[in-house]
Amino acid sequence: MKPVDFQLHRPQTLAETLTLLHDLADDVKVLAGGQSLLPLLNFRLARPAHVVDIGRVVGLARLRRTSSELSIGATVRHAEAERSPSVAAHAPLLTAALPQIAHPPVRTRGTVGGSLAHADPAAELPSVAMALDAVFVAASTSGERTIPAAEFFRTHLTTALRPDELLTEIRFPRAAPGTGAAFLEVGRRRGDFALVGAAVQVTVDGPRIAEARVCLSGVGQIPHRCPAAEEILTGAPLGSARVREAADAVRDSVRPSDDLHATAAYRKDVAGTLLVRAVTKAARRAESADRKDET
Repeated sequence: MKPVDFQLHRPQTLAETLTLLHDLADDVKVLAGGQSLLPLLNFRLARPAHVVDIGRVVGLARLRRTSSELSIGATVRHAEAERSPSVAAHAPLLTAALPQIAHPPVRTRGTVGGSLAHADPAAELPSVAMALDAVFVAASTSGERTIPAAEFFRTHLTTALRPDELLTEIRFPRAAPGTGAAFLEVGRRRGDFALVGAAVQVTVDGPRIAEARVCLSGVGQIPHRCPAAEEILTGAPLGSARVREAADAVRDSVRPSDDLHATAAYRKDVAGTLLVRAVTKAARRAESADRKDET
């Protein structure tokens, strides 16, 4: 199929973009890399009268780091973030998740901001943002505001962004020394949207886990942060049986639905299994990072 007719706008500046969104807010879609929007347009699941292409907007493709955070502009490509040493050093969970997104051609075009604004709960980056307590920066002609990840994702494909707002950057807190991460998922085939995914980041202090962050994808209408599992893991000796308790906490807390691809019972079971594997992998990486920090 082909999209319905629409008017394409290609602003060069952020101010021009925000003016367009303000004036066209009732019937406009934002185009970044196009990997989420273009299929919706082609299948006529989205029928906007206007499309604003932000690919040329100056300043949205910047990747910056400070002593406390990593800032990723909305139009930074998946592939660029995947290769970035700054991302690997500051947000190892993001580095672990990016290679899981679809296929290399998609990651070459797709953007970090586009994936997050699309807000598919089965996608990788929303669960990473939720696990890391990322902060979203939204701009409009009225000014700028920040939205915590816990408040950004409202429901399936729906965020806290207002129609006249543009997501301009995402801020991730810098990982502490001795931090390791893992992102594991199960799908029907490589590159498909995952049936279930597990985003885990742990920080170790000697032989114990000092902090754990756990978020699941594909088990609800938004990414599922699991504080119960995090509490069980925090303070646990590395390699202890408490990881199994955390897996049980995950299974007890998720509320997936049956669909054409998998049953709810299957998703619950897989969520717990992935949690065990992801914690084990993340802890191993954290131990290695901790040893490097000591040398």
